[in-house]
Amino acid sequence: MNTLMDDVRSEALFASDVQRSQEPTPELIRAAVIATVSRFGETGCAERVAQEFGERPDCAIGRMRWARLAVRAAFG
Repeated sequence: MNTLMDDVRSEALFASDVQRSQEPTPELIRAAVIATVSRFGETGCAERVAQEFGERPDCAIGRMRWARLAVRAAFG
């Protein structure tokens, strides 16, 4: 179950407006994940990730790596 939750959270952070360059705190990451899931739903977050990978796969890979690491750190 944790893996599934990490996937959903990572997709939500990926789909959020939060940028790696902001050096977001764990609190900001958690808030962004909650707000993005509330706004788009789990499916909507996944759709945005898929769209980005389709349009800009070179950028999307780096953002997803960052999102996964940030989620693990923020949600421990």
